[in-house]
Amino acid sequence: MPLGLDTSRFYADKSRQLEIQLLRKDERIASLETENAMLYLKLANLRGEVSSAKEEASASNAVLETGDRFKMNVKQRAGQLCLEAQNLKSELSKIRALALDMPHQIGQFLQRAKTVVQHHSAEFQSHSSNITALADQVCQLQNTLSDITDQHAREKRRRQELHNLLMELRGNIRVHGRLRPLMEFDGENEDVSTLGRPGTKSEVVVHYVDDENVCVRTSKHNKVFEYERVYSPSEKQESVFDEVQPMLTSLLDGYNICIMAYGQTGSGKTHTMLGSHRNDDYNPSQDPHPDEGVIPRATRELFRLIEEKAPGTHSIEVSVVEVYNNDIRDLLSSDPNAKHDVITGGDGQLSIPTVISKPVDTVYAVMCLVQRGLRTRRETATLVHEHSSRSHLIVTLTVTSKAPSFFAKSASVDSNLSEVGLGKKGRSLSQTWTNDQLQGIGQGQVPANQQPVIRTKLQLVDLAGSECVGMSGVKGVALREASFINKSLSALADVLGALAEHRTHVPYRNSRLTHFLQDSIGGDAKLLVLLCVSPAQRYITESLQCLGFGQRARQVQRGPTKRRLPSSVEKVTAADGQSSSRMRSGSSSR
Repeated sequence: MPLGLDTSRFYADKSRQLEIQLLRKDERIASLETENAMLYLKLANLRGEVSSAKEEASASNAVLETGDRFKMNVKQRAGQLCLEAQNLKSELSKIRALALDMPHQIGQFLQRAKTVVQHHSAEFQSHSSNITALADQVCQLQNTLSDITDQHAREKRRRQELHNLLMELRGNIRVHGRLRPLMEFDGENEDVSTLGRPGTKSEVVVHYVDDENVCVRTSKHNKVFEYERVYSPSEKQESVFDEVQPMLTSLLDGYNICIMAYGQTGSGKTHTMLGSHRNDDYNPSQDPHPDEGVIPRATRELFRLIEEKAPGTHSIEVSVVEVYNNDIRDLLSSDPNAKHDVITGGDGQLSIPTVISKPVDTVYAVMCLVQRGLRTRRETATLVHEHSSRSHLIVTLTVTSKAPSFFAKSASVDSNLSEVGLGKKGRSLSQTWTNDQLQGIGQGQVPANQQPVIRTKLQLVDLAGSECVGMSGVKGVALREASFINKSLSALADVLGALAEHRTHVPYRNSRLTHFLQDSIGGDAKLLVLLCVSPAQRYITESLQCLGFGQRARQVQRGPTKRRLPSSVEKVTAADGQSSSRMRSGSSSR
């Protein structure tokens, strides 16, 4: 380019051309990229269509393969069904043949059965007359036996009622005998296989005859003892309580009750009175145990009878004492070694005011107190018995009954007044009660401050066992205990002898035991003596002594049992008696 020319314009145009070319190229590139993207998208769509076509082709191939297999299976199944059809046709032909032959077989079977039935019918007809005669005889014998059984039961009940009525009128003490089974310790050192055999110490010599008689059979003589009831060795505790239960109704009717177990050591006295409650591991809150004795059963029955009465009319207190070495000890006291004395009240009733009596309202509470006393009761192991009681246990349940309707009927005022010793001549009655009060009594009303109550006692006595010192092998303290036990039991026998012979002096005070039980033995209580006897030969002397004691007890006549009176009426009766005595003494002086 020649020098001196202006090149700036040239370059500017050149630059604009180049920029225009560059923009066109950029636009071309953008359009190519767009076209490329469209091509890629179309390629992707084509690839998707190809894959879908492949999947459809594979699915159609699978369907074709499945159809081929199904055709094969159908052919195989058709072949199997043809074979089965052929087998069924063959079996059907066999069944058809049997069905055609079956009527002939059934006819033969029915013919044989008809022959057998005709044979048995002929035999039955030949014996039917004899069977009818025997059935008539059996029916007659059953009717006769039923009539005789009913008549025997009625006569037995009537005899028992008359006998009990006679005993009630005569006022005799009721005596029951209980034979315990033969135990292993009865044989001492003998072989167990020889237990009970003749010629051994464990030979059975005391035998149960019936429910009223027991027999002692020895080589020298046979002696029969009769009591109101005798229990065999197989009879359970429930049978014993069945005879005790009616007496508890009398307790709520106003009569004192005493149940006493008498017998030698190991004869079953504690088992009879306590049974399963003798064990410390027995829980009184559990259900009644079949082996529980008279004390828990009597307590349970007493609470059952009270539940039938009006609420709040009866309350019970319990005391547990023992007579140990001729001393009365309170087993519920914090000091069981403290001694107590029997006190005679102004009304002639005996009591021990220093003995604790705890109120109870359940069987559980009573038996807890009894078990508490048993843990303190004196026991010693001897050669005769492992747990020999060394004291006389006396459990007393005192029932206090409110009697607002004692004079409820106005028509029976005179008879009730006569019952309490007043009658129409009871002039001293006005000295205690006013005329308004008497009128209230006649209308069934009693002054609020003089509401009468009846206090009755149920004494349950588990006597210590009499024992031969030589047989028991006791020494020292146990020998002294045995001496006191035998003395107290001898004093009890002396008291019964004096009562039976109607002596003017009855030696109640010769022993604390007889003094404590004076109201029960010679008083107005209903007394039941349970004689517990061992059947073994080695105890023959003690068994005879026990049975003889029962015979002497039956001979005691105390007159009719008296019903307890309300406390307020008793006070009036006592005042009237004193007034009558003063009137009689005044009349005699005049």
